[in-house]
Amino acid sequence: MKLRPLVIALALLAPAVAAVPAAEAADGGYSATIRRTEYGIPHITAEDYGGLGFGYGYAFAQDNLCTLASWVVTLRGERSRYFGPEAESDDPVSPVANLASDVYYKSVADSGVVRRLLARPAPVGPGDELRRLVDGYVAGYNRYLADTGVANLPDPTCRGKAWVGPITAADMWHNLLDLSRMVSSSRLKEAVTGIAGPEDAGPPEDRPPQPKPAAGSNAWALGRQATRGGGGMVLADPHFPWQGIRRFYQVQLTIPGVLDVSGGSLYGTPVVQIGHNARVAWTHTVSHAQRFTVYRLALADGHSYTVDGRAEPMGEQEVEVTLPDGTVSAHTLLTSRYGPVLAVGHTDEAAYALADANAANLRAADEWLAMARAGSVDELRAAQRTYQGMPFVHTLATDAGGTAYFADTSVVPHVGDAEAKRCAKPSPVPGLDAYVLDGATSACLWGRDGDAVVPGIFGPGSQPKLVRADYVANSNNTYWMTNPGKPLAGYPKAYGETGTDLEPRPRVGLDMIAQRLSGADGLGAPGFTLETLQATVHGKRNLTFELMRDDLLKMCRTDSRADVREACRTLGKWDGRATLDGEGAVLWREFFTRLGRPVWRVPFDPARPLTTPRGLKNDPAVRQALADAVLFFRSNRIPLTLTPGQAQSYSSIPIPGCTEGEGCFERVRMRGPLGADGRYPEVDTGSSFMMAVELTPGGPRARTVLTYSLSANPASPHHTDQTALFSRGGWVTERFTAAEIAADPRLRTVTVRGGVDAGK
Repeated sequence: MKLRPLVIALALLAPAVAAVPAAEAADGGYSATIRRTEYGIPHITAEDYGGLGFGYGYAFAQDNLCTLASWVVTLRGERSRYFGPEAESDDPVSPVANLASDVYYKSVADSGVVRRLLARPAPVGPGDELRRLVDGYVAGYNRYLADTGVANLPDPTCRGKAWVGPITAADMWHNLLDLSRMVSSSRLKEAVTGIAGPEDAGPPEDRPPQPKPAAGSNAWALGRQATRGGGGMVLADPHFPWQGIRRFYQVQLTIPGVLDVSGGSLYGTPVVQIGHNARVAWTHTVSHAQRFTVYRLALADGHSYTVDGRAEPMGEQEVEVTLPDGTVSAHTLLTSRYGPVLAVGHTDEAAYALADANAANLRAADEWLAMARAGSVDELRAAQRTYQGMPFVHTLATDAGGTAYFADTSVVPHVGDAEAKRCAKPSPVPGLDAYVLDGATSACLWGRDGDAVVPGIFGPGSQPKLVRADYVANSNNTYWMTNPGKPLAGYPKAYGETGTDLEPRPRVGLDMIAQRLSGADGLGAPGFTLETLQATVHGKRNLTFELMRDDLLKMCRTDSRADVREACRTLGKWDGRATLDGEGAVLWREFFTRLGRPVWRVPFDPARPLTTPRGLKNDPAVRQALADAVLFFRSNRIPLTLTPGQAQSYSSIPIPGCTEGEGCFERVRMRGPLGADGRYPEVDTGSSFMMAVELTPGGPRARTVLTYSLSANPASPHHTDQTALFSRGGWVTERFTAAEIAADPRLRTVTVRGGVDAGK
């Protein structure tokens, strides 16, 4: 295993400030009521934020203690000690060797960034209510652990393990910070530390940074002109990992008269990220805007670089990681004024530094909490303007009045188009998806907007946004085609390009909306109801097949090879939907994948983004791809009629859907290619917390499904119950009001209490 210096931002190496004392409940203790309805879904009620956090932490620990306990080991930089330095970390988005993970997280903890943020008032530092939530959450988790005991934990994954113990509020703040850094610093651990896993070929300086994680969420916010009832509706379909700390947990959080929010909450966070209250619903999709820039440093010598003609020394920090035998692995950390100096692209003349706009962002959790209290889209927008903390996502929302809202309010480094062009430098390595700027002049520092809550990021006045009465939609496309009736343009390119190919999945989503609004989808009269929204989402159309089918079958008629003709007959009979019983869905995927890139007969035309590209060229490469796919099936005695239900699964439960690029709205990703046994490795990403909600004068009506279920504990009755429901296209009828919850015949209620010292 090759070692390189880890580097850390100089701004994070300032003297540490003492942590803010834990907030205390008014009566010196915590109390909460946990009511569980179908599928174990917890509804938590308390009289204050501390109690609410306590109940949430307790309930979450009942279902998923082992996952969070393992992640706390990661955040503390102790994975090498317990699991060995070369084993893969438990990061579901950007896994690396444990040693690289430990050096990175130790450096973050030692930098004092969290302590300094906790010493700041809101909105830069956490608000009082969020602090009480976090303290209560920690106390509730620790109370459950103390009540149960490590040796008696119901989950065999961590029962009796030495690495399981109480958590602290600092752990949870570091988790919130790491969530903000998920698609920036935290996905570049190897490039930052220079530490590679044993399976990686070549020294770290010769390898590109890890690619951006595949984004795959869908979101619609429907306004009064698109719904039959005249109120707002939201479809939430985030495609997050199915394992580890970035899973969603379904929960309702209630403080009577203050807060009542239901939805999906990422593990280890005490707030709902995607959800609704009585009058507002919202969701997110991953934005492809810039999150960081890379600065080229003109080296004066091995430990200094020049800015405006003057030499500046690199800073240093020492980090130590404990190994299984008790020995210590020591690392010297270097930095620049811009941030960590990457372990890639070094020459005698230049080095490269990472500047992360989310490096000190704890504002997101306060923003989600304020959004949960909003009574209208206007109030939700005010919350976003106040905190400006969305780390990497678009926001789509609606309210009971039927106003639909889209914005990319995410944190984006302030690099205008002119500056990006003027300051551009060649990328140090291929595959680095970021602006590379000249670090030798202060004229290339990030700019500042007067309405930005912190310097160096674009403020609300610069952000792409759209308010409509019909709809806004996004499936990880850039902002420009949020609604085809009102294309957006004129924003900084740091937010993404306009006039570009929509890609099949965003395109099929817009077509699904158009067909529903015209009534052309066979689901009845035009306009959305909750029921037709559910039916539309589960249609499982494969757009690339729809666009290429006729040309493929025409080409097939001129092919004399028997095996190919049989494959053509299979595809000719397939209805183009990635259902469990779709005979031809897997064959199409294997053919389409072998194309490498679609060979369109009609290329993309930016003037016709909804109808181009289309068709399939009668090309030798197309014929060869089909023949190669058929050969794979025949060589391994796999039937050409193999279905998704036979080929793809999670915990032995068949999973419908197709892969990114094929053009299915319901996207899935497996851990590897189709095997000789006709099966893919287990599904690891796809639709996660799905929510369809209608806001009516009588209150919200919602249907949900948590695709991988509520509990990661394989011994839990709620480990795969919703997975089986998702497999067969079912939904959970949400219970939101007290009467709806009380009406559940399987209702289980418990009151939990504990002292405030449980979280210290």
